[in-house]
Amino acid sequence: MIKHVVCFKLKDNSQDAKEKATNVLLSMITKVPQIWGIEVGQNVLDTHRSYDLILQVVVEDLKKLEEYQKDPYHVEVVKKYMHAHIESSVAVDYEID
Repeated sequence: MIKHVVCFKLKDNSQDAKEKATNVLLSMITKVPQIWGIEVGQNVLDTHRSYDLILQVVVEDLKKLEEYQKDPYHVEVVKKYMHAHIESSVAVDYEID
């Protein structure tokens, strides 16, 4: 299993903007078949090094991660929305049991 983790710093980190982005990210659970599990969290502290949202997605293996990255809904809806609304992001992918 692979866990794909992305932290997002939004251009607008208002609660409304966080909620909209959270809903867009969570919409993948029923639209992107490679996803086995998904979690989105909103940051509760606002410091100079904080990111606003975290996305955690679990996929079966590296092949499914590659398919997820190319999935039409992920690319055309989610990535398009997020890239229009983020200042920056960081990601890490790692194996889990």
